Amino acid sequence: MKFLLGTKEKMTTIYTAEGQAFAATIINAGNSIVTQLKTKEKDGYNAVQIGAIEKKEKRVNKPQVGHAKMIGKGTALRYFKELRPRDGELPAGVEVGATINVSAFTEGEKVDVSAISKSKGFAGVVKRHGFHGGPRSHGQKHSERSPGSIGGSGGRAGGRVAKGMRMAGRMGGDRITVRNLKVLQILPDTNEIVIAGAIPGRRGTLVEIRGLAK
Repeated sequence: MKFLLGTKEKMTTIYTAEGQAFAATIINAGNSIVTQLKTKEKDGYNAVQIGAIEKKEKRVNKPQVGHAKMIGKGTALRYFKELRPRDGELPAGVEVGATINVSAFTEGEKVDVSAISKSKGFAGVVKRHGFHGGPRSHGQKHSERSPGSIGGSGGRAGGRVAKGMRMAGRMGGDRITVRNLKVLQILPDTNEIVIAGAIPGRRGTLVEIRGLAK
């Protein structure tokens, strides 16, 4: 079970020895700390809780500060995430207070990456769903980006809006998982990991990196 927390830094281009170019994302993954082991007997399920990214104590909730100090780490942690093992059993050798860093991964292996995508605010149907809009001619002045009819009469939906109707609304800000991304470089000196491809979110977004199931 491999799991690491980090923050998205920037994108760049990585060239291999064969001259192949990869669009890549650099993730700053400092030390993650195992803060708690949840068991089925006590909590109802098995999971490993991991905390990451140190922060000033006065800027963190007191329960989170106390939770970090209980494991013997005299620092406040900004993020806490849980990882449930795929087989449901806690991995052997994992102890509270253990440190996880980029050395847990190797160059060339495939990983799954999850993050919160960029928020776009309230968007219309052209931007949100790719609608083409209305015609620009035949006397239509203000319908270039309108959604058109939603079929709410007595036919298709019986006088109501059908479930799943694509309409304007808030766009982005969703949890997105990108699978089977290749690890291009491991930089232990700077605690950075370089992964091929684009990763959701802005700079500074919390990123979860998980190893693939065998």
